[in-house]
Amino acid sequence: MSNDRLPPQTKFIVGNEACERLSYYGVVAILTTYAAMLFGDVAGATDLAKDAAKQEAKEVVHWWKFATYFLPLAGAFLADRFWGRYKTILWISLAYCAGHGLMSATEGTKWGLFAGLALLAIGSGGIKPCVSAFVGDQFKPGQERQMTTVYGLFYWSINFGSFFSFAVIPVLKDHFGYSVAFAVPGVFMLLATLVFWMGRKHYVMKPPSATLAPVDAATKAEDRKTLWSIIAVFAPVTVFWALFDQQHTTWVQQGNQMVTGSIGSYSVTGERMQSVNPLYVMTLIPIFTLWLYPALERCGLKATPLRKMGAGMVLAAAGFAISGIFQQQIEAGAKLSIWWQLLPYGVMTAAEVLISTTGLEFAFTVAPARLKSTIMSFWLLTVAFGNMLAAEVTALNKVKNAAGEMVRRLSASEEMFAYVGLMLVVVGIFAAIARKFPDRTAATAK
Repeated sequence: MSNDRLPPQTKFIVGNEACERLSYYGVVAILTTYAAMLFGDVAGATDLAKDAAKQEAKEVVHWWKFATYFLPLAGAFLADRFWGRYKTILWISLAYCAGHGLMSATEGTKWGLFAGLALLAIGSGGIKPCVSAFVGDQFKPGQERQMTTVYGLFYWSINFGSFFSFAVIPVLKDHFGYSVAFAVPGVFMLLATLVFWMGRKHYVMKPPSATLAPVDAATKAEDRKTLWSIIAVFAPVTVFWALFDQQHTTWVQQGNQMVTGSIGSYSVTGERMQSVNPLYVMTLIPIFTLWLYPALERCGLKATPLRKMGAGMVLAAAGFAISGIFQQQIEAGAKLSIWWQLLPYGVMTAAEVLISTTGLEFAFTVAPARLKSTIMSFWLLTVAFGNMLAAEVTALNKVKNAAGEMVRRLSASEEMFAYVGLMLVVVGIFAAIARKFPDRTAATAK
């Protein structure tokens, strides 16, 4: 096979990722509104009770995302030490399918919500670091350029799947109810598992480290040094995810306070507006990869992974600041069109492309060969702790009134601006860390 071509088996992994992300974001698309309904955001409730329900829902969503992105540690451990990446992905996908089924079968119950989300977290979290690393396993030394291409394609497929989730699943919910809306993503998870299984005869399957000869003390010491240096780079990224993942909570709730838009007969609500993020991603990835990065290099400014990530953090702060300005106007009584959200979504998506696609490639490239799934799980931990931060801030920014209902201390806009300030502080910390990061190449990580 020519080094200029992508390994043919990558199509099964990319196809699996597209279907799996459709299933995951199918739940994300309607989860905030669904959880708020279960906690009391219903017709006839007082405004304070509705606000309390929305805050509780926001906490639940971010804690679920924390679990989803924390459990990759377990998946990576199983893959790297015992099962290997292929078996880990295939077997844990069954729990994933079960979670979708439970969410659909137990519509309207809190226990079904929590049990279903637990299974989804195990399934989605367990396979996350393995799929990202497994696609990298398919490449030979000397194919670093093709690896960059496939990680861009990989991320493009994620957003291809998530676009349809955000655009279609809320429509199914509005017309057929939550049970059907949760069942459809489950069908796609079954399809994802089938597509992945179809490539079983073509994959490069690297053995788990438990089957390999033990490494010497010097190698272990070098591995630990590499791990700590990578963790230092990853740690500031947690704050980015605290902002970014509020697109699915805070920004949905903001969109529901705005004037609904329409495209023909298709109504654009806070839930459905989430679909613009993957649309932006699918547009910006080729623009950045084929035009922006080469243009910067021609000007003598190399777009290194760490520079991209730093720029992404600055853009994230800008996107959240814009959203905060809109929220201020809403709180003052203005009736803003939901189309205004196109601006912060666009800025935040540019930040995502600079950070997330880069992080996937960076994590795989600098990781020691024995620990690639583990390093991928460390990258995913930044998402976990970012969501934990968002959940904790939401919990702290509440107080009980005389009726025992939970209400905000800070307004929604004030909370947004607090996140902006925190992000800008972290940009400075990240810049200091990045300057000290050792120079590593793909060759040294093989």
